Amino acid sequence: MSRDIAGSKASTAPSGGSLSSELFHAAVYKPNQGRIVRQLTVLAIWLIVALGAWRLYATLDGSTSNKAIAVGIPAGILLAGLWIGFRLINWPRFADFLIAVEAEMKKVTWPSRDEVKRASVVVIVTIAILAISLFLFDVFWQAFFDALWATA
Repeated sequence: MSRDIAGSKASTAPSGGSLSSELFHAAVYKPNQGRIVRQLTVLAIWLIVALGAWRLYATLDGSTSNKAIAVGIPAGILLAGLWIGFRLINWPRFADFLIAVEAEMKKVTWPSRDEVKRASVVVIVTIAILAISLFLFDVFWQAFFDALWATA
């Protein structure tokens, strides 16, 4: 506990501990805060782990005749990755960051559909002009150097 300016006791935020110590807990940290960002984050982690395990299975299945190894190792990695992903979003340091991200995203003033359309047209036209300009410079310099080499 620490004391604030008025001298009363103020609670301190959890230090978060190390991630390795958090791996062996099943509790959900602040379950009602930052739910959307935390759910999307864990889904992204799980997708990456699942794709990695699937790719490892495909590699091991083609290179070894032992089905137990080809299935067991990716399955173990998949289970460990799913658990680590779940625990990561409940690690107090990371969870507090994700909660803060969601709070800030709620404060953002998003552009209207018309503003997005206008900005997109500006970007597309600018890219097209730059692409045409670079193409013309390339054609010019190619012709210039071809003419230079032809006279040499």
